[in-house]
Amino acid sequence: MADEDDDQHQDDAPEPEQRLFTLKEAERACQELEPFLVEAMSCRKKLSGLENELSAVAARIMMMGGVIVPYDKLAAVRMEHTQLAETLKTSLDRILETGCVIKDLEVGLLDFPSVIGNEEVYLCWKLGEDRIRFYHRQDEGFAGRKPLDPRDLAPGDTVQ
Repeated sequence: MADEDDDQHQDDAPEPEQRLFTLKEAERACQELEPFLVEAMSCRKKLSGLENELSAVAARIMMMGGVIVPYDKLAAVRMEHTQLAETLKTSLDRILETGCVIKDLEVGLLDFPSVIGNEEVYLCWKLGEDRIRFYHRQDEGFAGRKPLDPRDLAPGDTVQ
């Protein structure tokens, strides 16, 4: 019963207001967040390999009805897995605390909430791009990216 009350209070809590980025703020954030994004991507890839290794051992044990397990090796793999998971979480938290949205960790795709012409959009940046060149509406994805050129904005419009 107490757990249900806790869940209810969490559901009723208002979500924090979404931060809106100017183009300059988003580009500055890209530079600051790039090392954390690279670290998160690397950890994710290594974790996947370790999870496959651990799953293969578990499957082998189940299929054979028990085997002698190389405990030292598995303990080292498990410890590395735990450390990588903690590093990944720290990197992801650091990225998310800025207010940007991680869209695809495999390719390093980040979105920055903004407003162009009174429309809520995402400024879209992918690892390897030297600056933000695209945006898309919030109901569109990567395929809906449109070129961003501040000179194309109407007079008085700002990217915010």
